[in-house]
Amino acid sequence: MEDKHITPKSGITRRGFIKGAGLTTVGSVALQSGVFAGTEKTEEVKKDLGPDAVNITMNVNGKIRKLNIEPRATLAKALREDLQLTGTKIVCDRGSCSACTVWIDNTPVNACMTFAMDVGDKEVTTIEGLAKNGKLHPIQQAFIDHDASQCGYCTPGMIMSTAHLLSRNPNPTIEEVKHATRGNYCRCGTYPHVFEATLSAAKKMK
Repeated sequence: MEDKHITPKSGITRRGFIKGAGLTTVGSVALQSGVFAGTEKTEEVKKDLGPDAVNITMNVNGKIRKLNIEPRATLAKALREDLQLTGTKIVCDRGSCSACTVWIDNTPVNACMTFAMDVGDKEVTTIEGLAKNGKLHPIQQAFIDHDASQCGYCTPGMIMSTAHLLSRNPNPTIEEVKHATRGNYCRCGTYPHVFEATLSAAKKMK
């Protein structure tokens, strides 16, 4: 019988691969040194949990939330089903469309490819956390003004990716906007409106 605790010769465990796969295109640079970087040693000392649900706490949008989840639960599932934060959408559920993009310590990740238990004490920011004191984030308002959504499934992920871009680059070019959203798929084809909305929000944020 295969020993699940044996680390493959490649040095990459299944869990480690899924952690890396959770990073969106924007946040992929964090694979080695960012949010979920780790060593074989840290993997070895982790306590085995499951299959029953366990109690955890999570910092979501600045508030500490208590959850009772199975170790296999993804962050997307925990947000939507346990915390009722349904702004995060599950579309492909395999890390290819980025509709479920959220931030973990200000790094965009695919919530459908991230284990909720792996978040630890890091801060999770969802689409619901962008508005402050009842006022929409400029990029949220710009999406409304420029009709940058149709069916709406990709919209939260698009907004999280573009908001992250604007937090790092207050004066992006259209090419930089395209680059920031290259992992976000829109079946309705609203990309031109997304680009216009992002550039408009950048001007209003100056």
